[in-house]
Amino acid sequence: MRIGVPKEIKPDEHRVGLIPSAVRELTSRGHPVLVQSGAGAGSGFTDAAYLEAGATLAPDAGATFAGADMIVKVKEPQKAEWERLGEGQILFTYLHLAPDPAQAEGLARSGCAAIAYETVTDPGGGLPLLAPMSEIAGRLSVLAAAHHLQKHNGGMGLLLPGAAGSPPARVTILGGGMVGTNAARMAVGLGAQVTLVERSAPRLRTLDELFGGRVRTRYASLDAVEAEILAADVVIGAVLAPGAAAPRLLRREHLARMSPGSVIVDVAIDQGGCFETSRPTTHHEPTFVLDGVVHYCVANMPGAVPRTASEALGAATLPYVVKLADQGLAALETDRNLARGLNLLKGGVTHPAVAEALGRPFTDPYAAWA
Repeated sequence: MRIGVPKEIKPDEHRVGLIPSAVRELTSRGHPVLVQSGAGAGSGFTDAAYLEAGATLAPDAGATFAGADMIVKVKEPQKAEWERLGEGQILFTYLHLAPDPAQAEGLARSGCAAIAYETVTDPGGGLPLLAPMSEIAGRLSVLAAAHHLQKHNGGMGLLLPGAAGSPPARVTILGGGMVGTNAARMAVGLGAQVTLVERSAPRLRTLDELFGGRVRTRYASLDAVEAEILAADVVIGAVLAPGAAAPRLLRREHLARMSPGSVIVDVAIDQGGCFETSRPTTHHEPTFVLDGVVHYCVANMPGAVPRTASEALGAATLPYVVKLADQGLAALETDRNLARGLNLLKGGVTHPAVAEALGRPFTDPYAAWA
């Protein structure tokens, strides 16, 4: 199978779909890999490194898309990219279609098979291709909050760990999955006072054991969510409903009751955001202030550390890329966990949560293959 790796074009996105070591694995198995010139530069991987790994360089995105049976990316395709896709091609990348009907419509019109990293599962029901970026985003969320708590960055002028005679910042984390757990680890490590709010009682017990009392845990009742939001200096939104739009946990009316200069970080912004007042921001303009509360809603947080992110993502995705390259869509018929990543096929929406979020009919992928 011919595999194409285009250069990412979303603003401030410097990650790359395949790093040179992954290209070597694929070419050693007889799969030609076409890499757009400069695709890896933002992550520190030169064209020469890709050539040494066995890739062929393409001069532009047009040649990369046209020459490939499967496109491997990082971020959801932009309009110029989905217009280059066609029936018979496989797109393997993050999609986050629930809050993005325009992208869904564009991909549907293309007729491609669109497989989303974020809905591929593992035998235990986890999300193995979302996990590495969730880990990074969770850790970055605390660093971003600490930065924007500083007065000259719009915050209240609070040092996250406090100092002798001054208490640490109060950090509330909504969601105890991969993002929330890594945010809590980072916040505790920096000396903050941390409360983690989670709706799964078994997960709360796991988190309580994991942190050994260093993190307060609360069940996510409406009262608890509101109380912890209003008491916090930092709120990190770390909730996830795979394939679906994120639930809105922080409402506009909460802002006026929060401390002026407090910071909220919406890590769920890719799925529409879990704060009612969120809107996507960029690394160049990462925040906006509403009712005195600093909002950090960067939609590609791991893009700030592209070398780390590309290597971590590549380690997770490579086995699936190899399986798709070796078997094509037949790999989905034998691997139901990989099949759960299929969001669109021949114009139909093939993931039930995505279909519900978009208000489109669900298409049984097995019927579509027939």
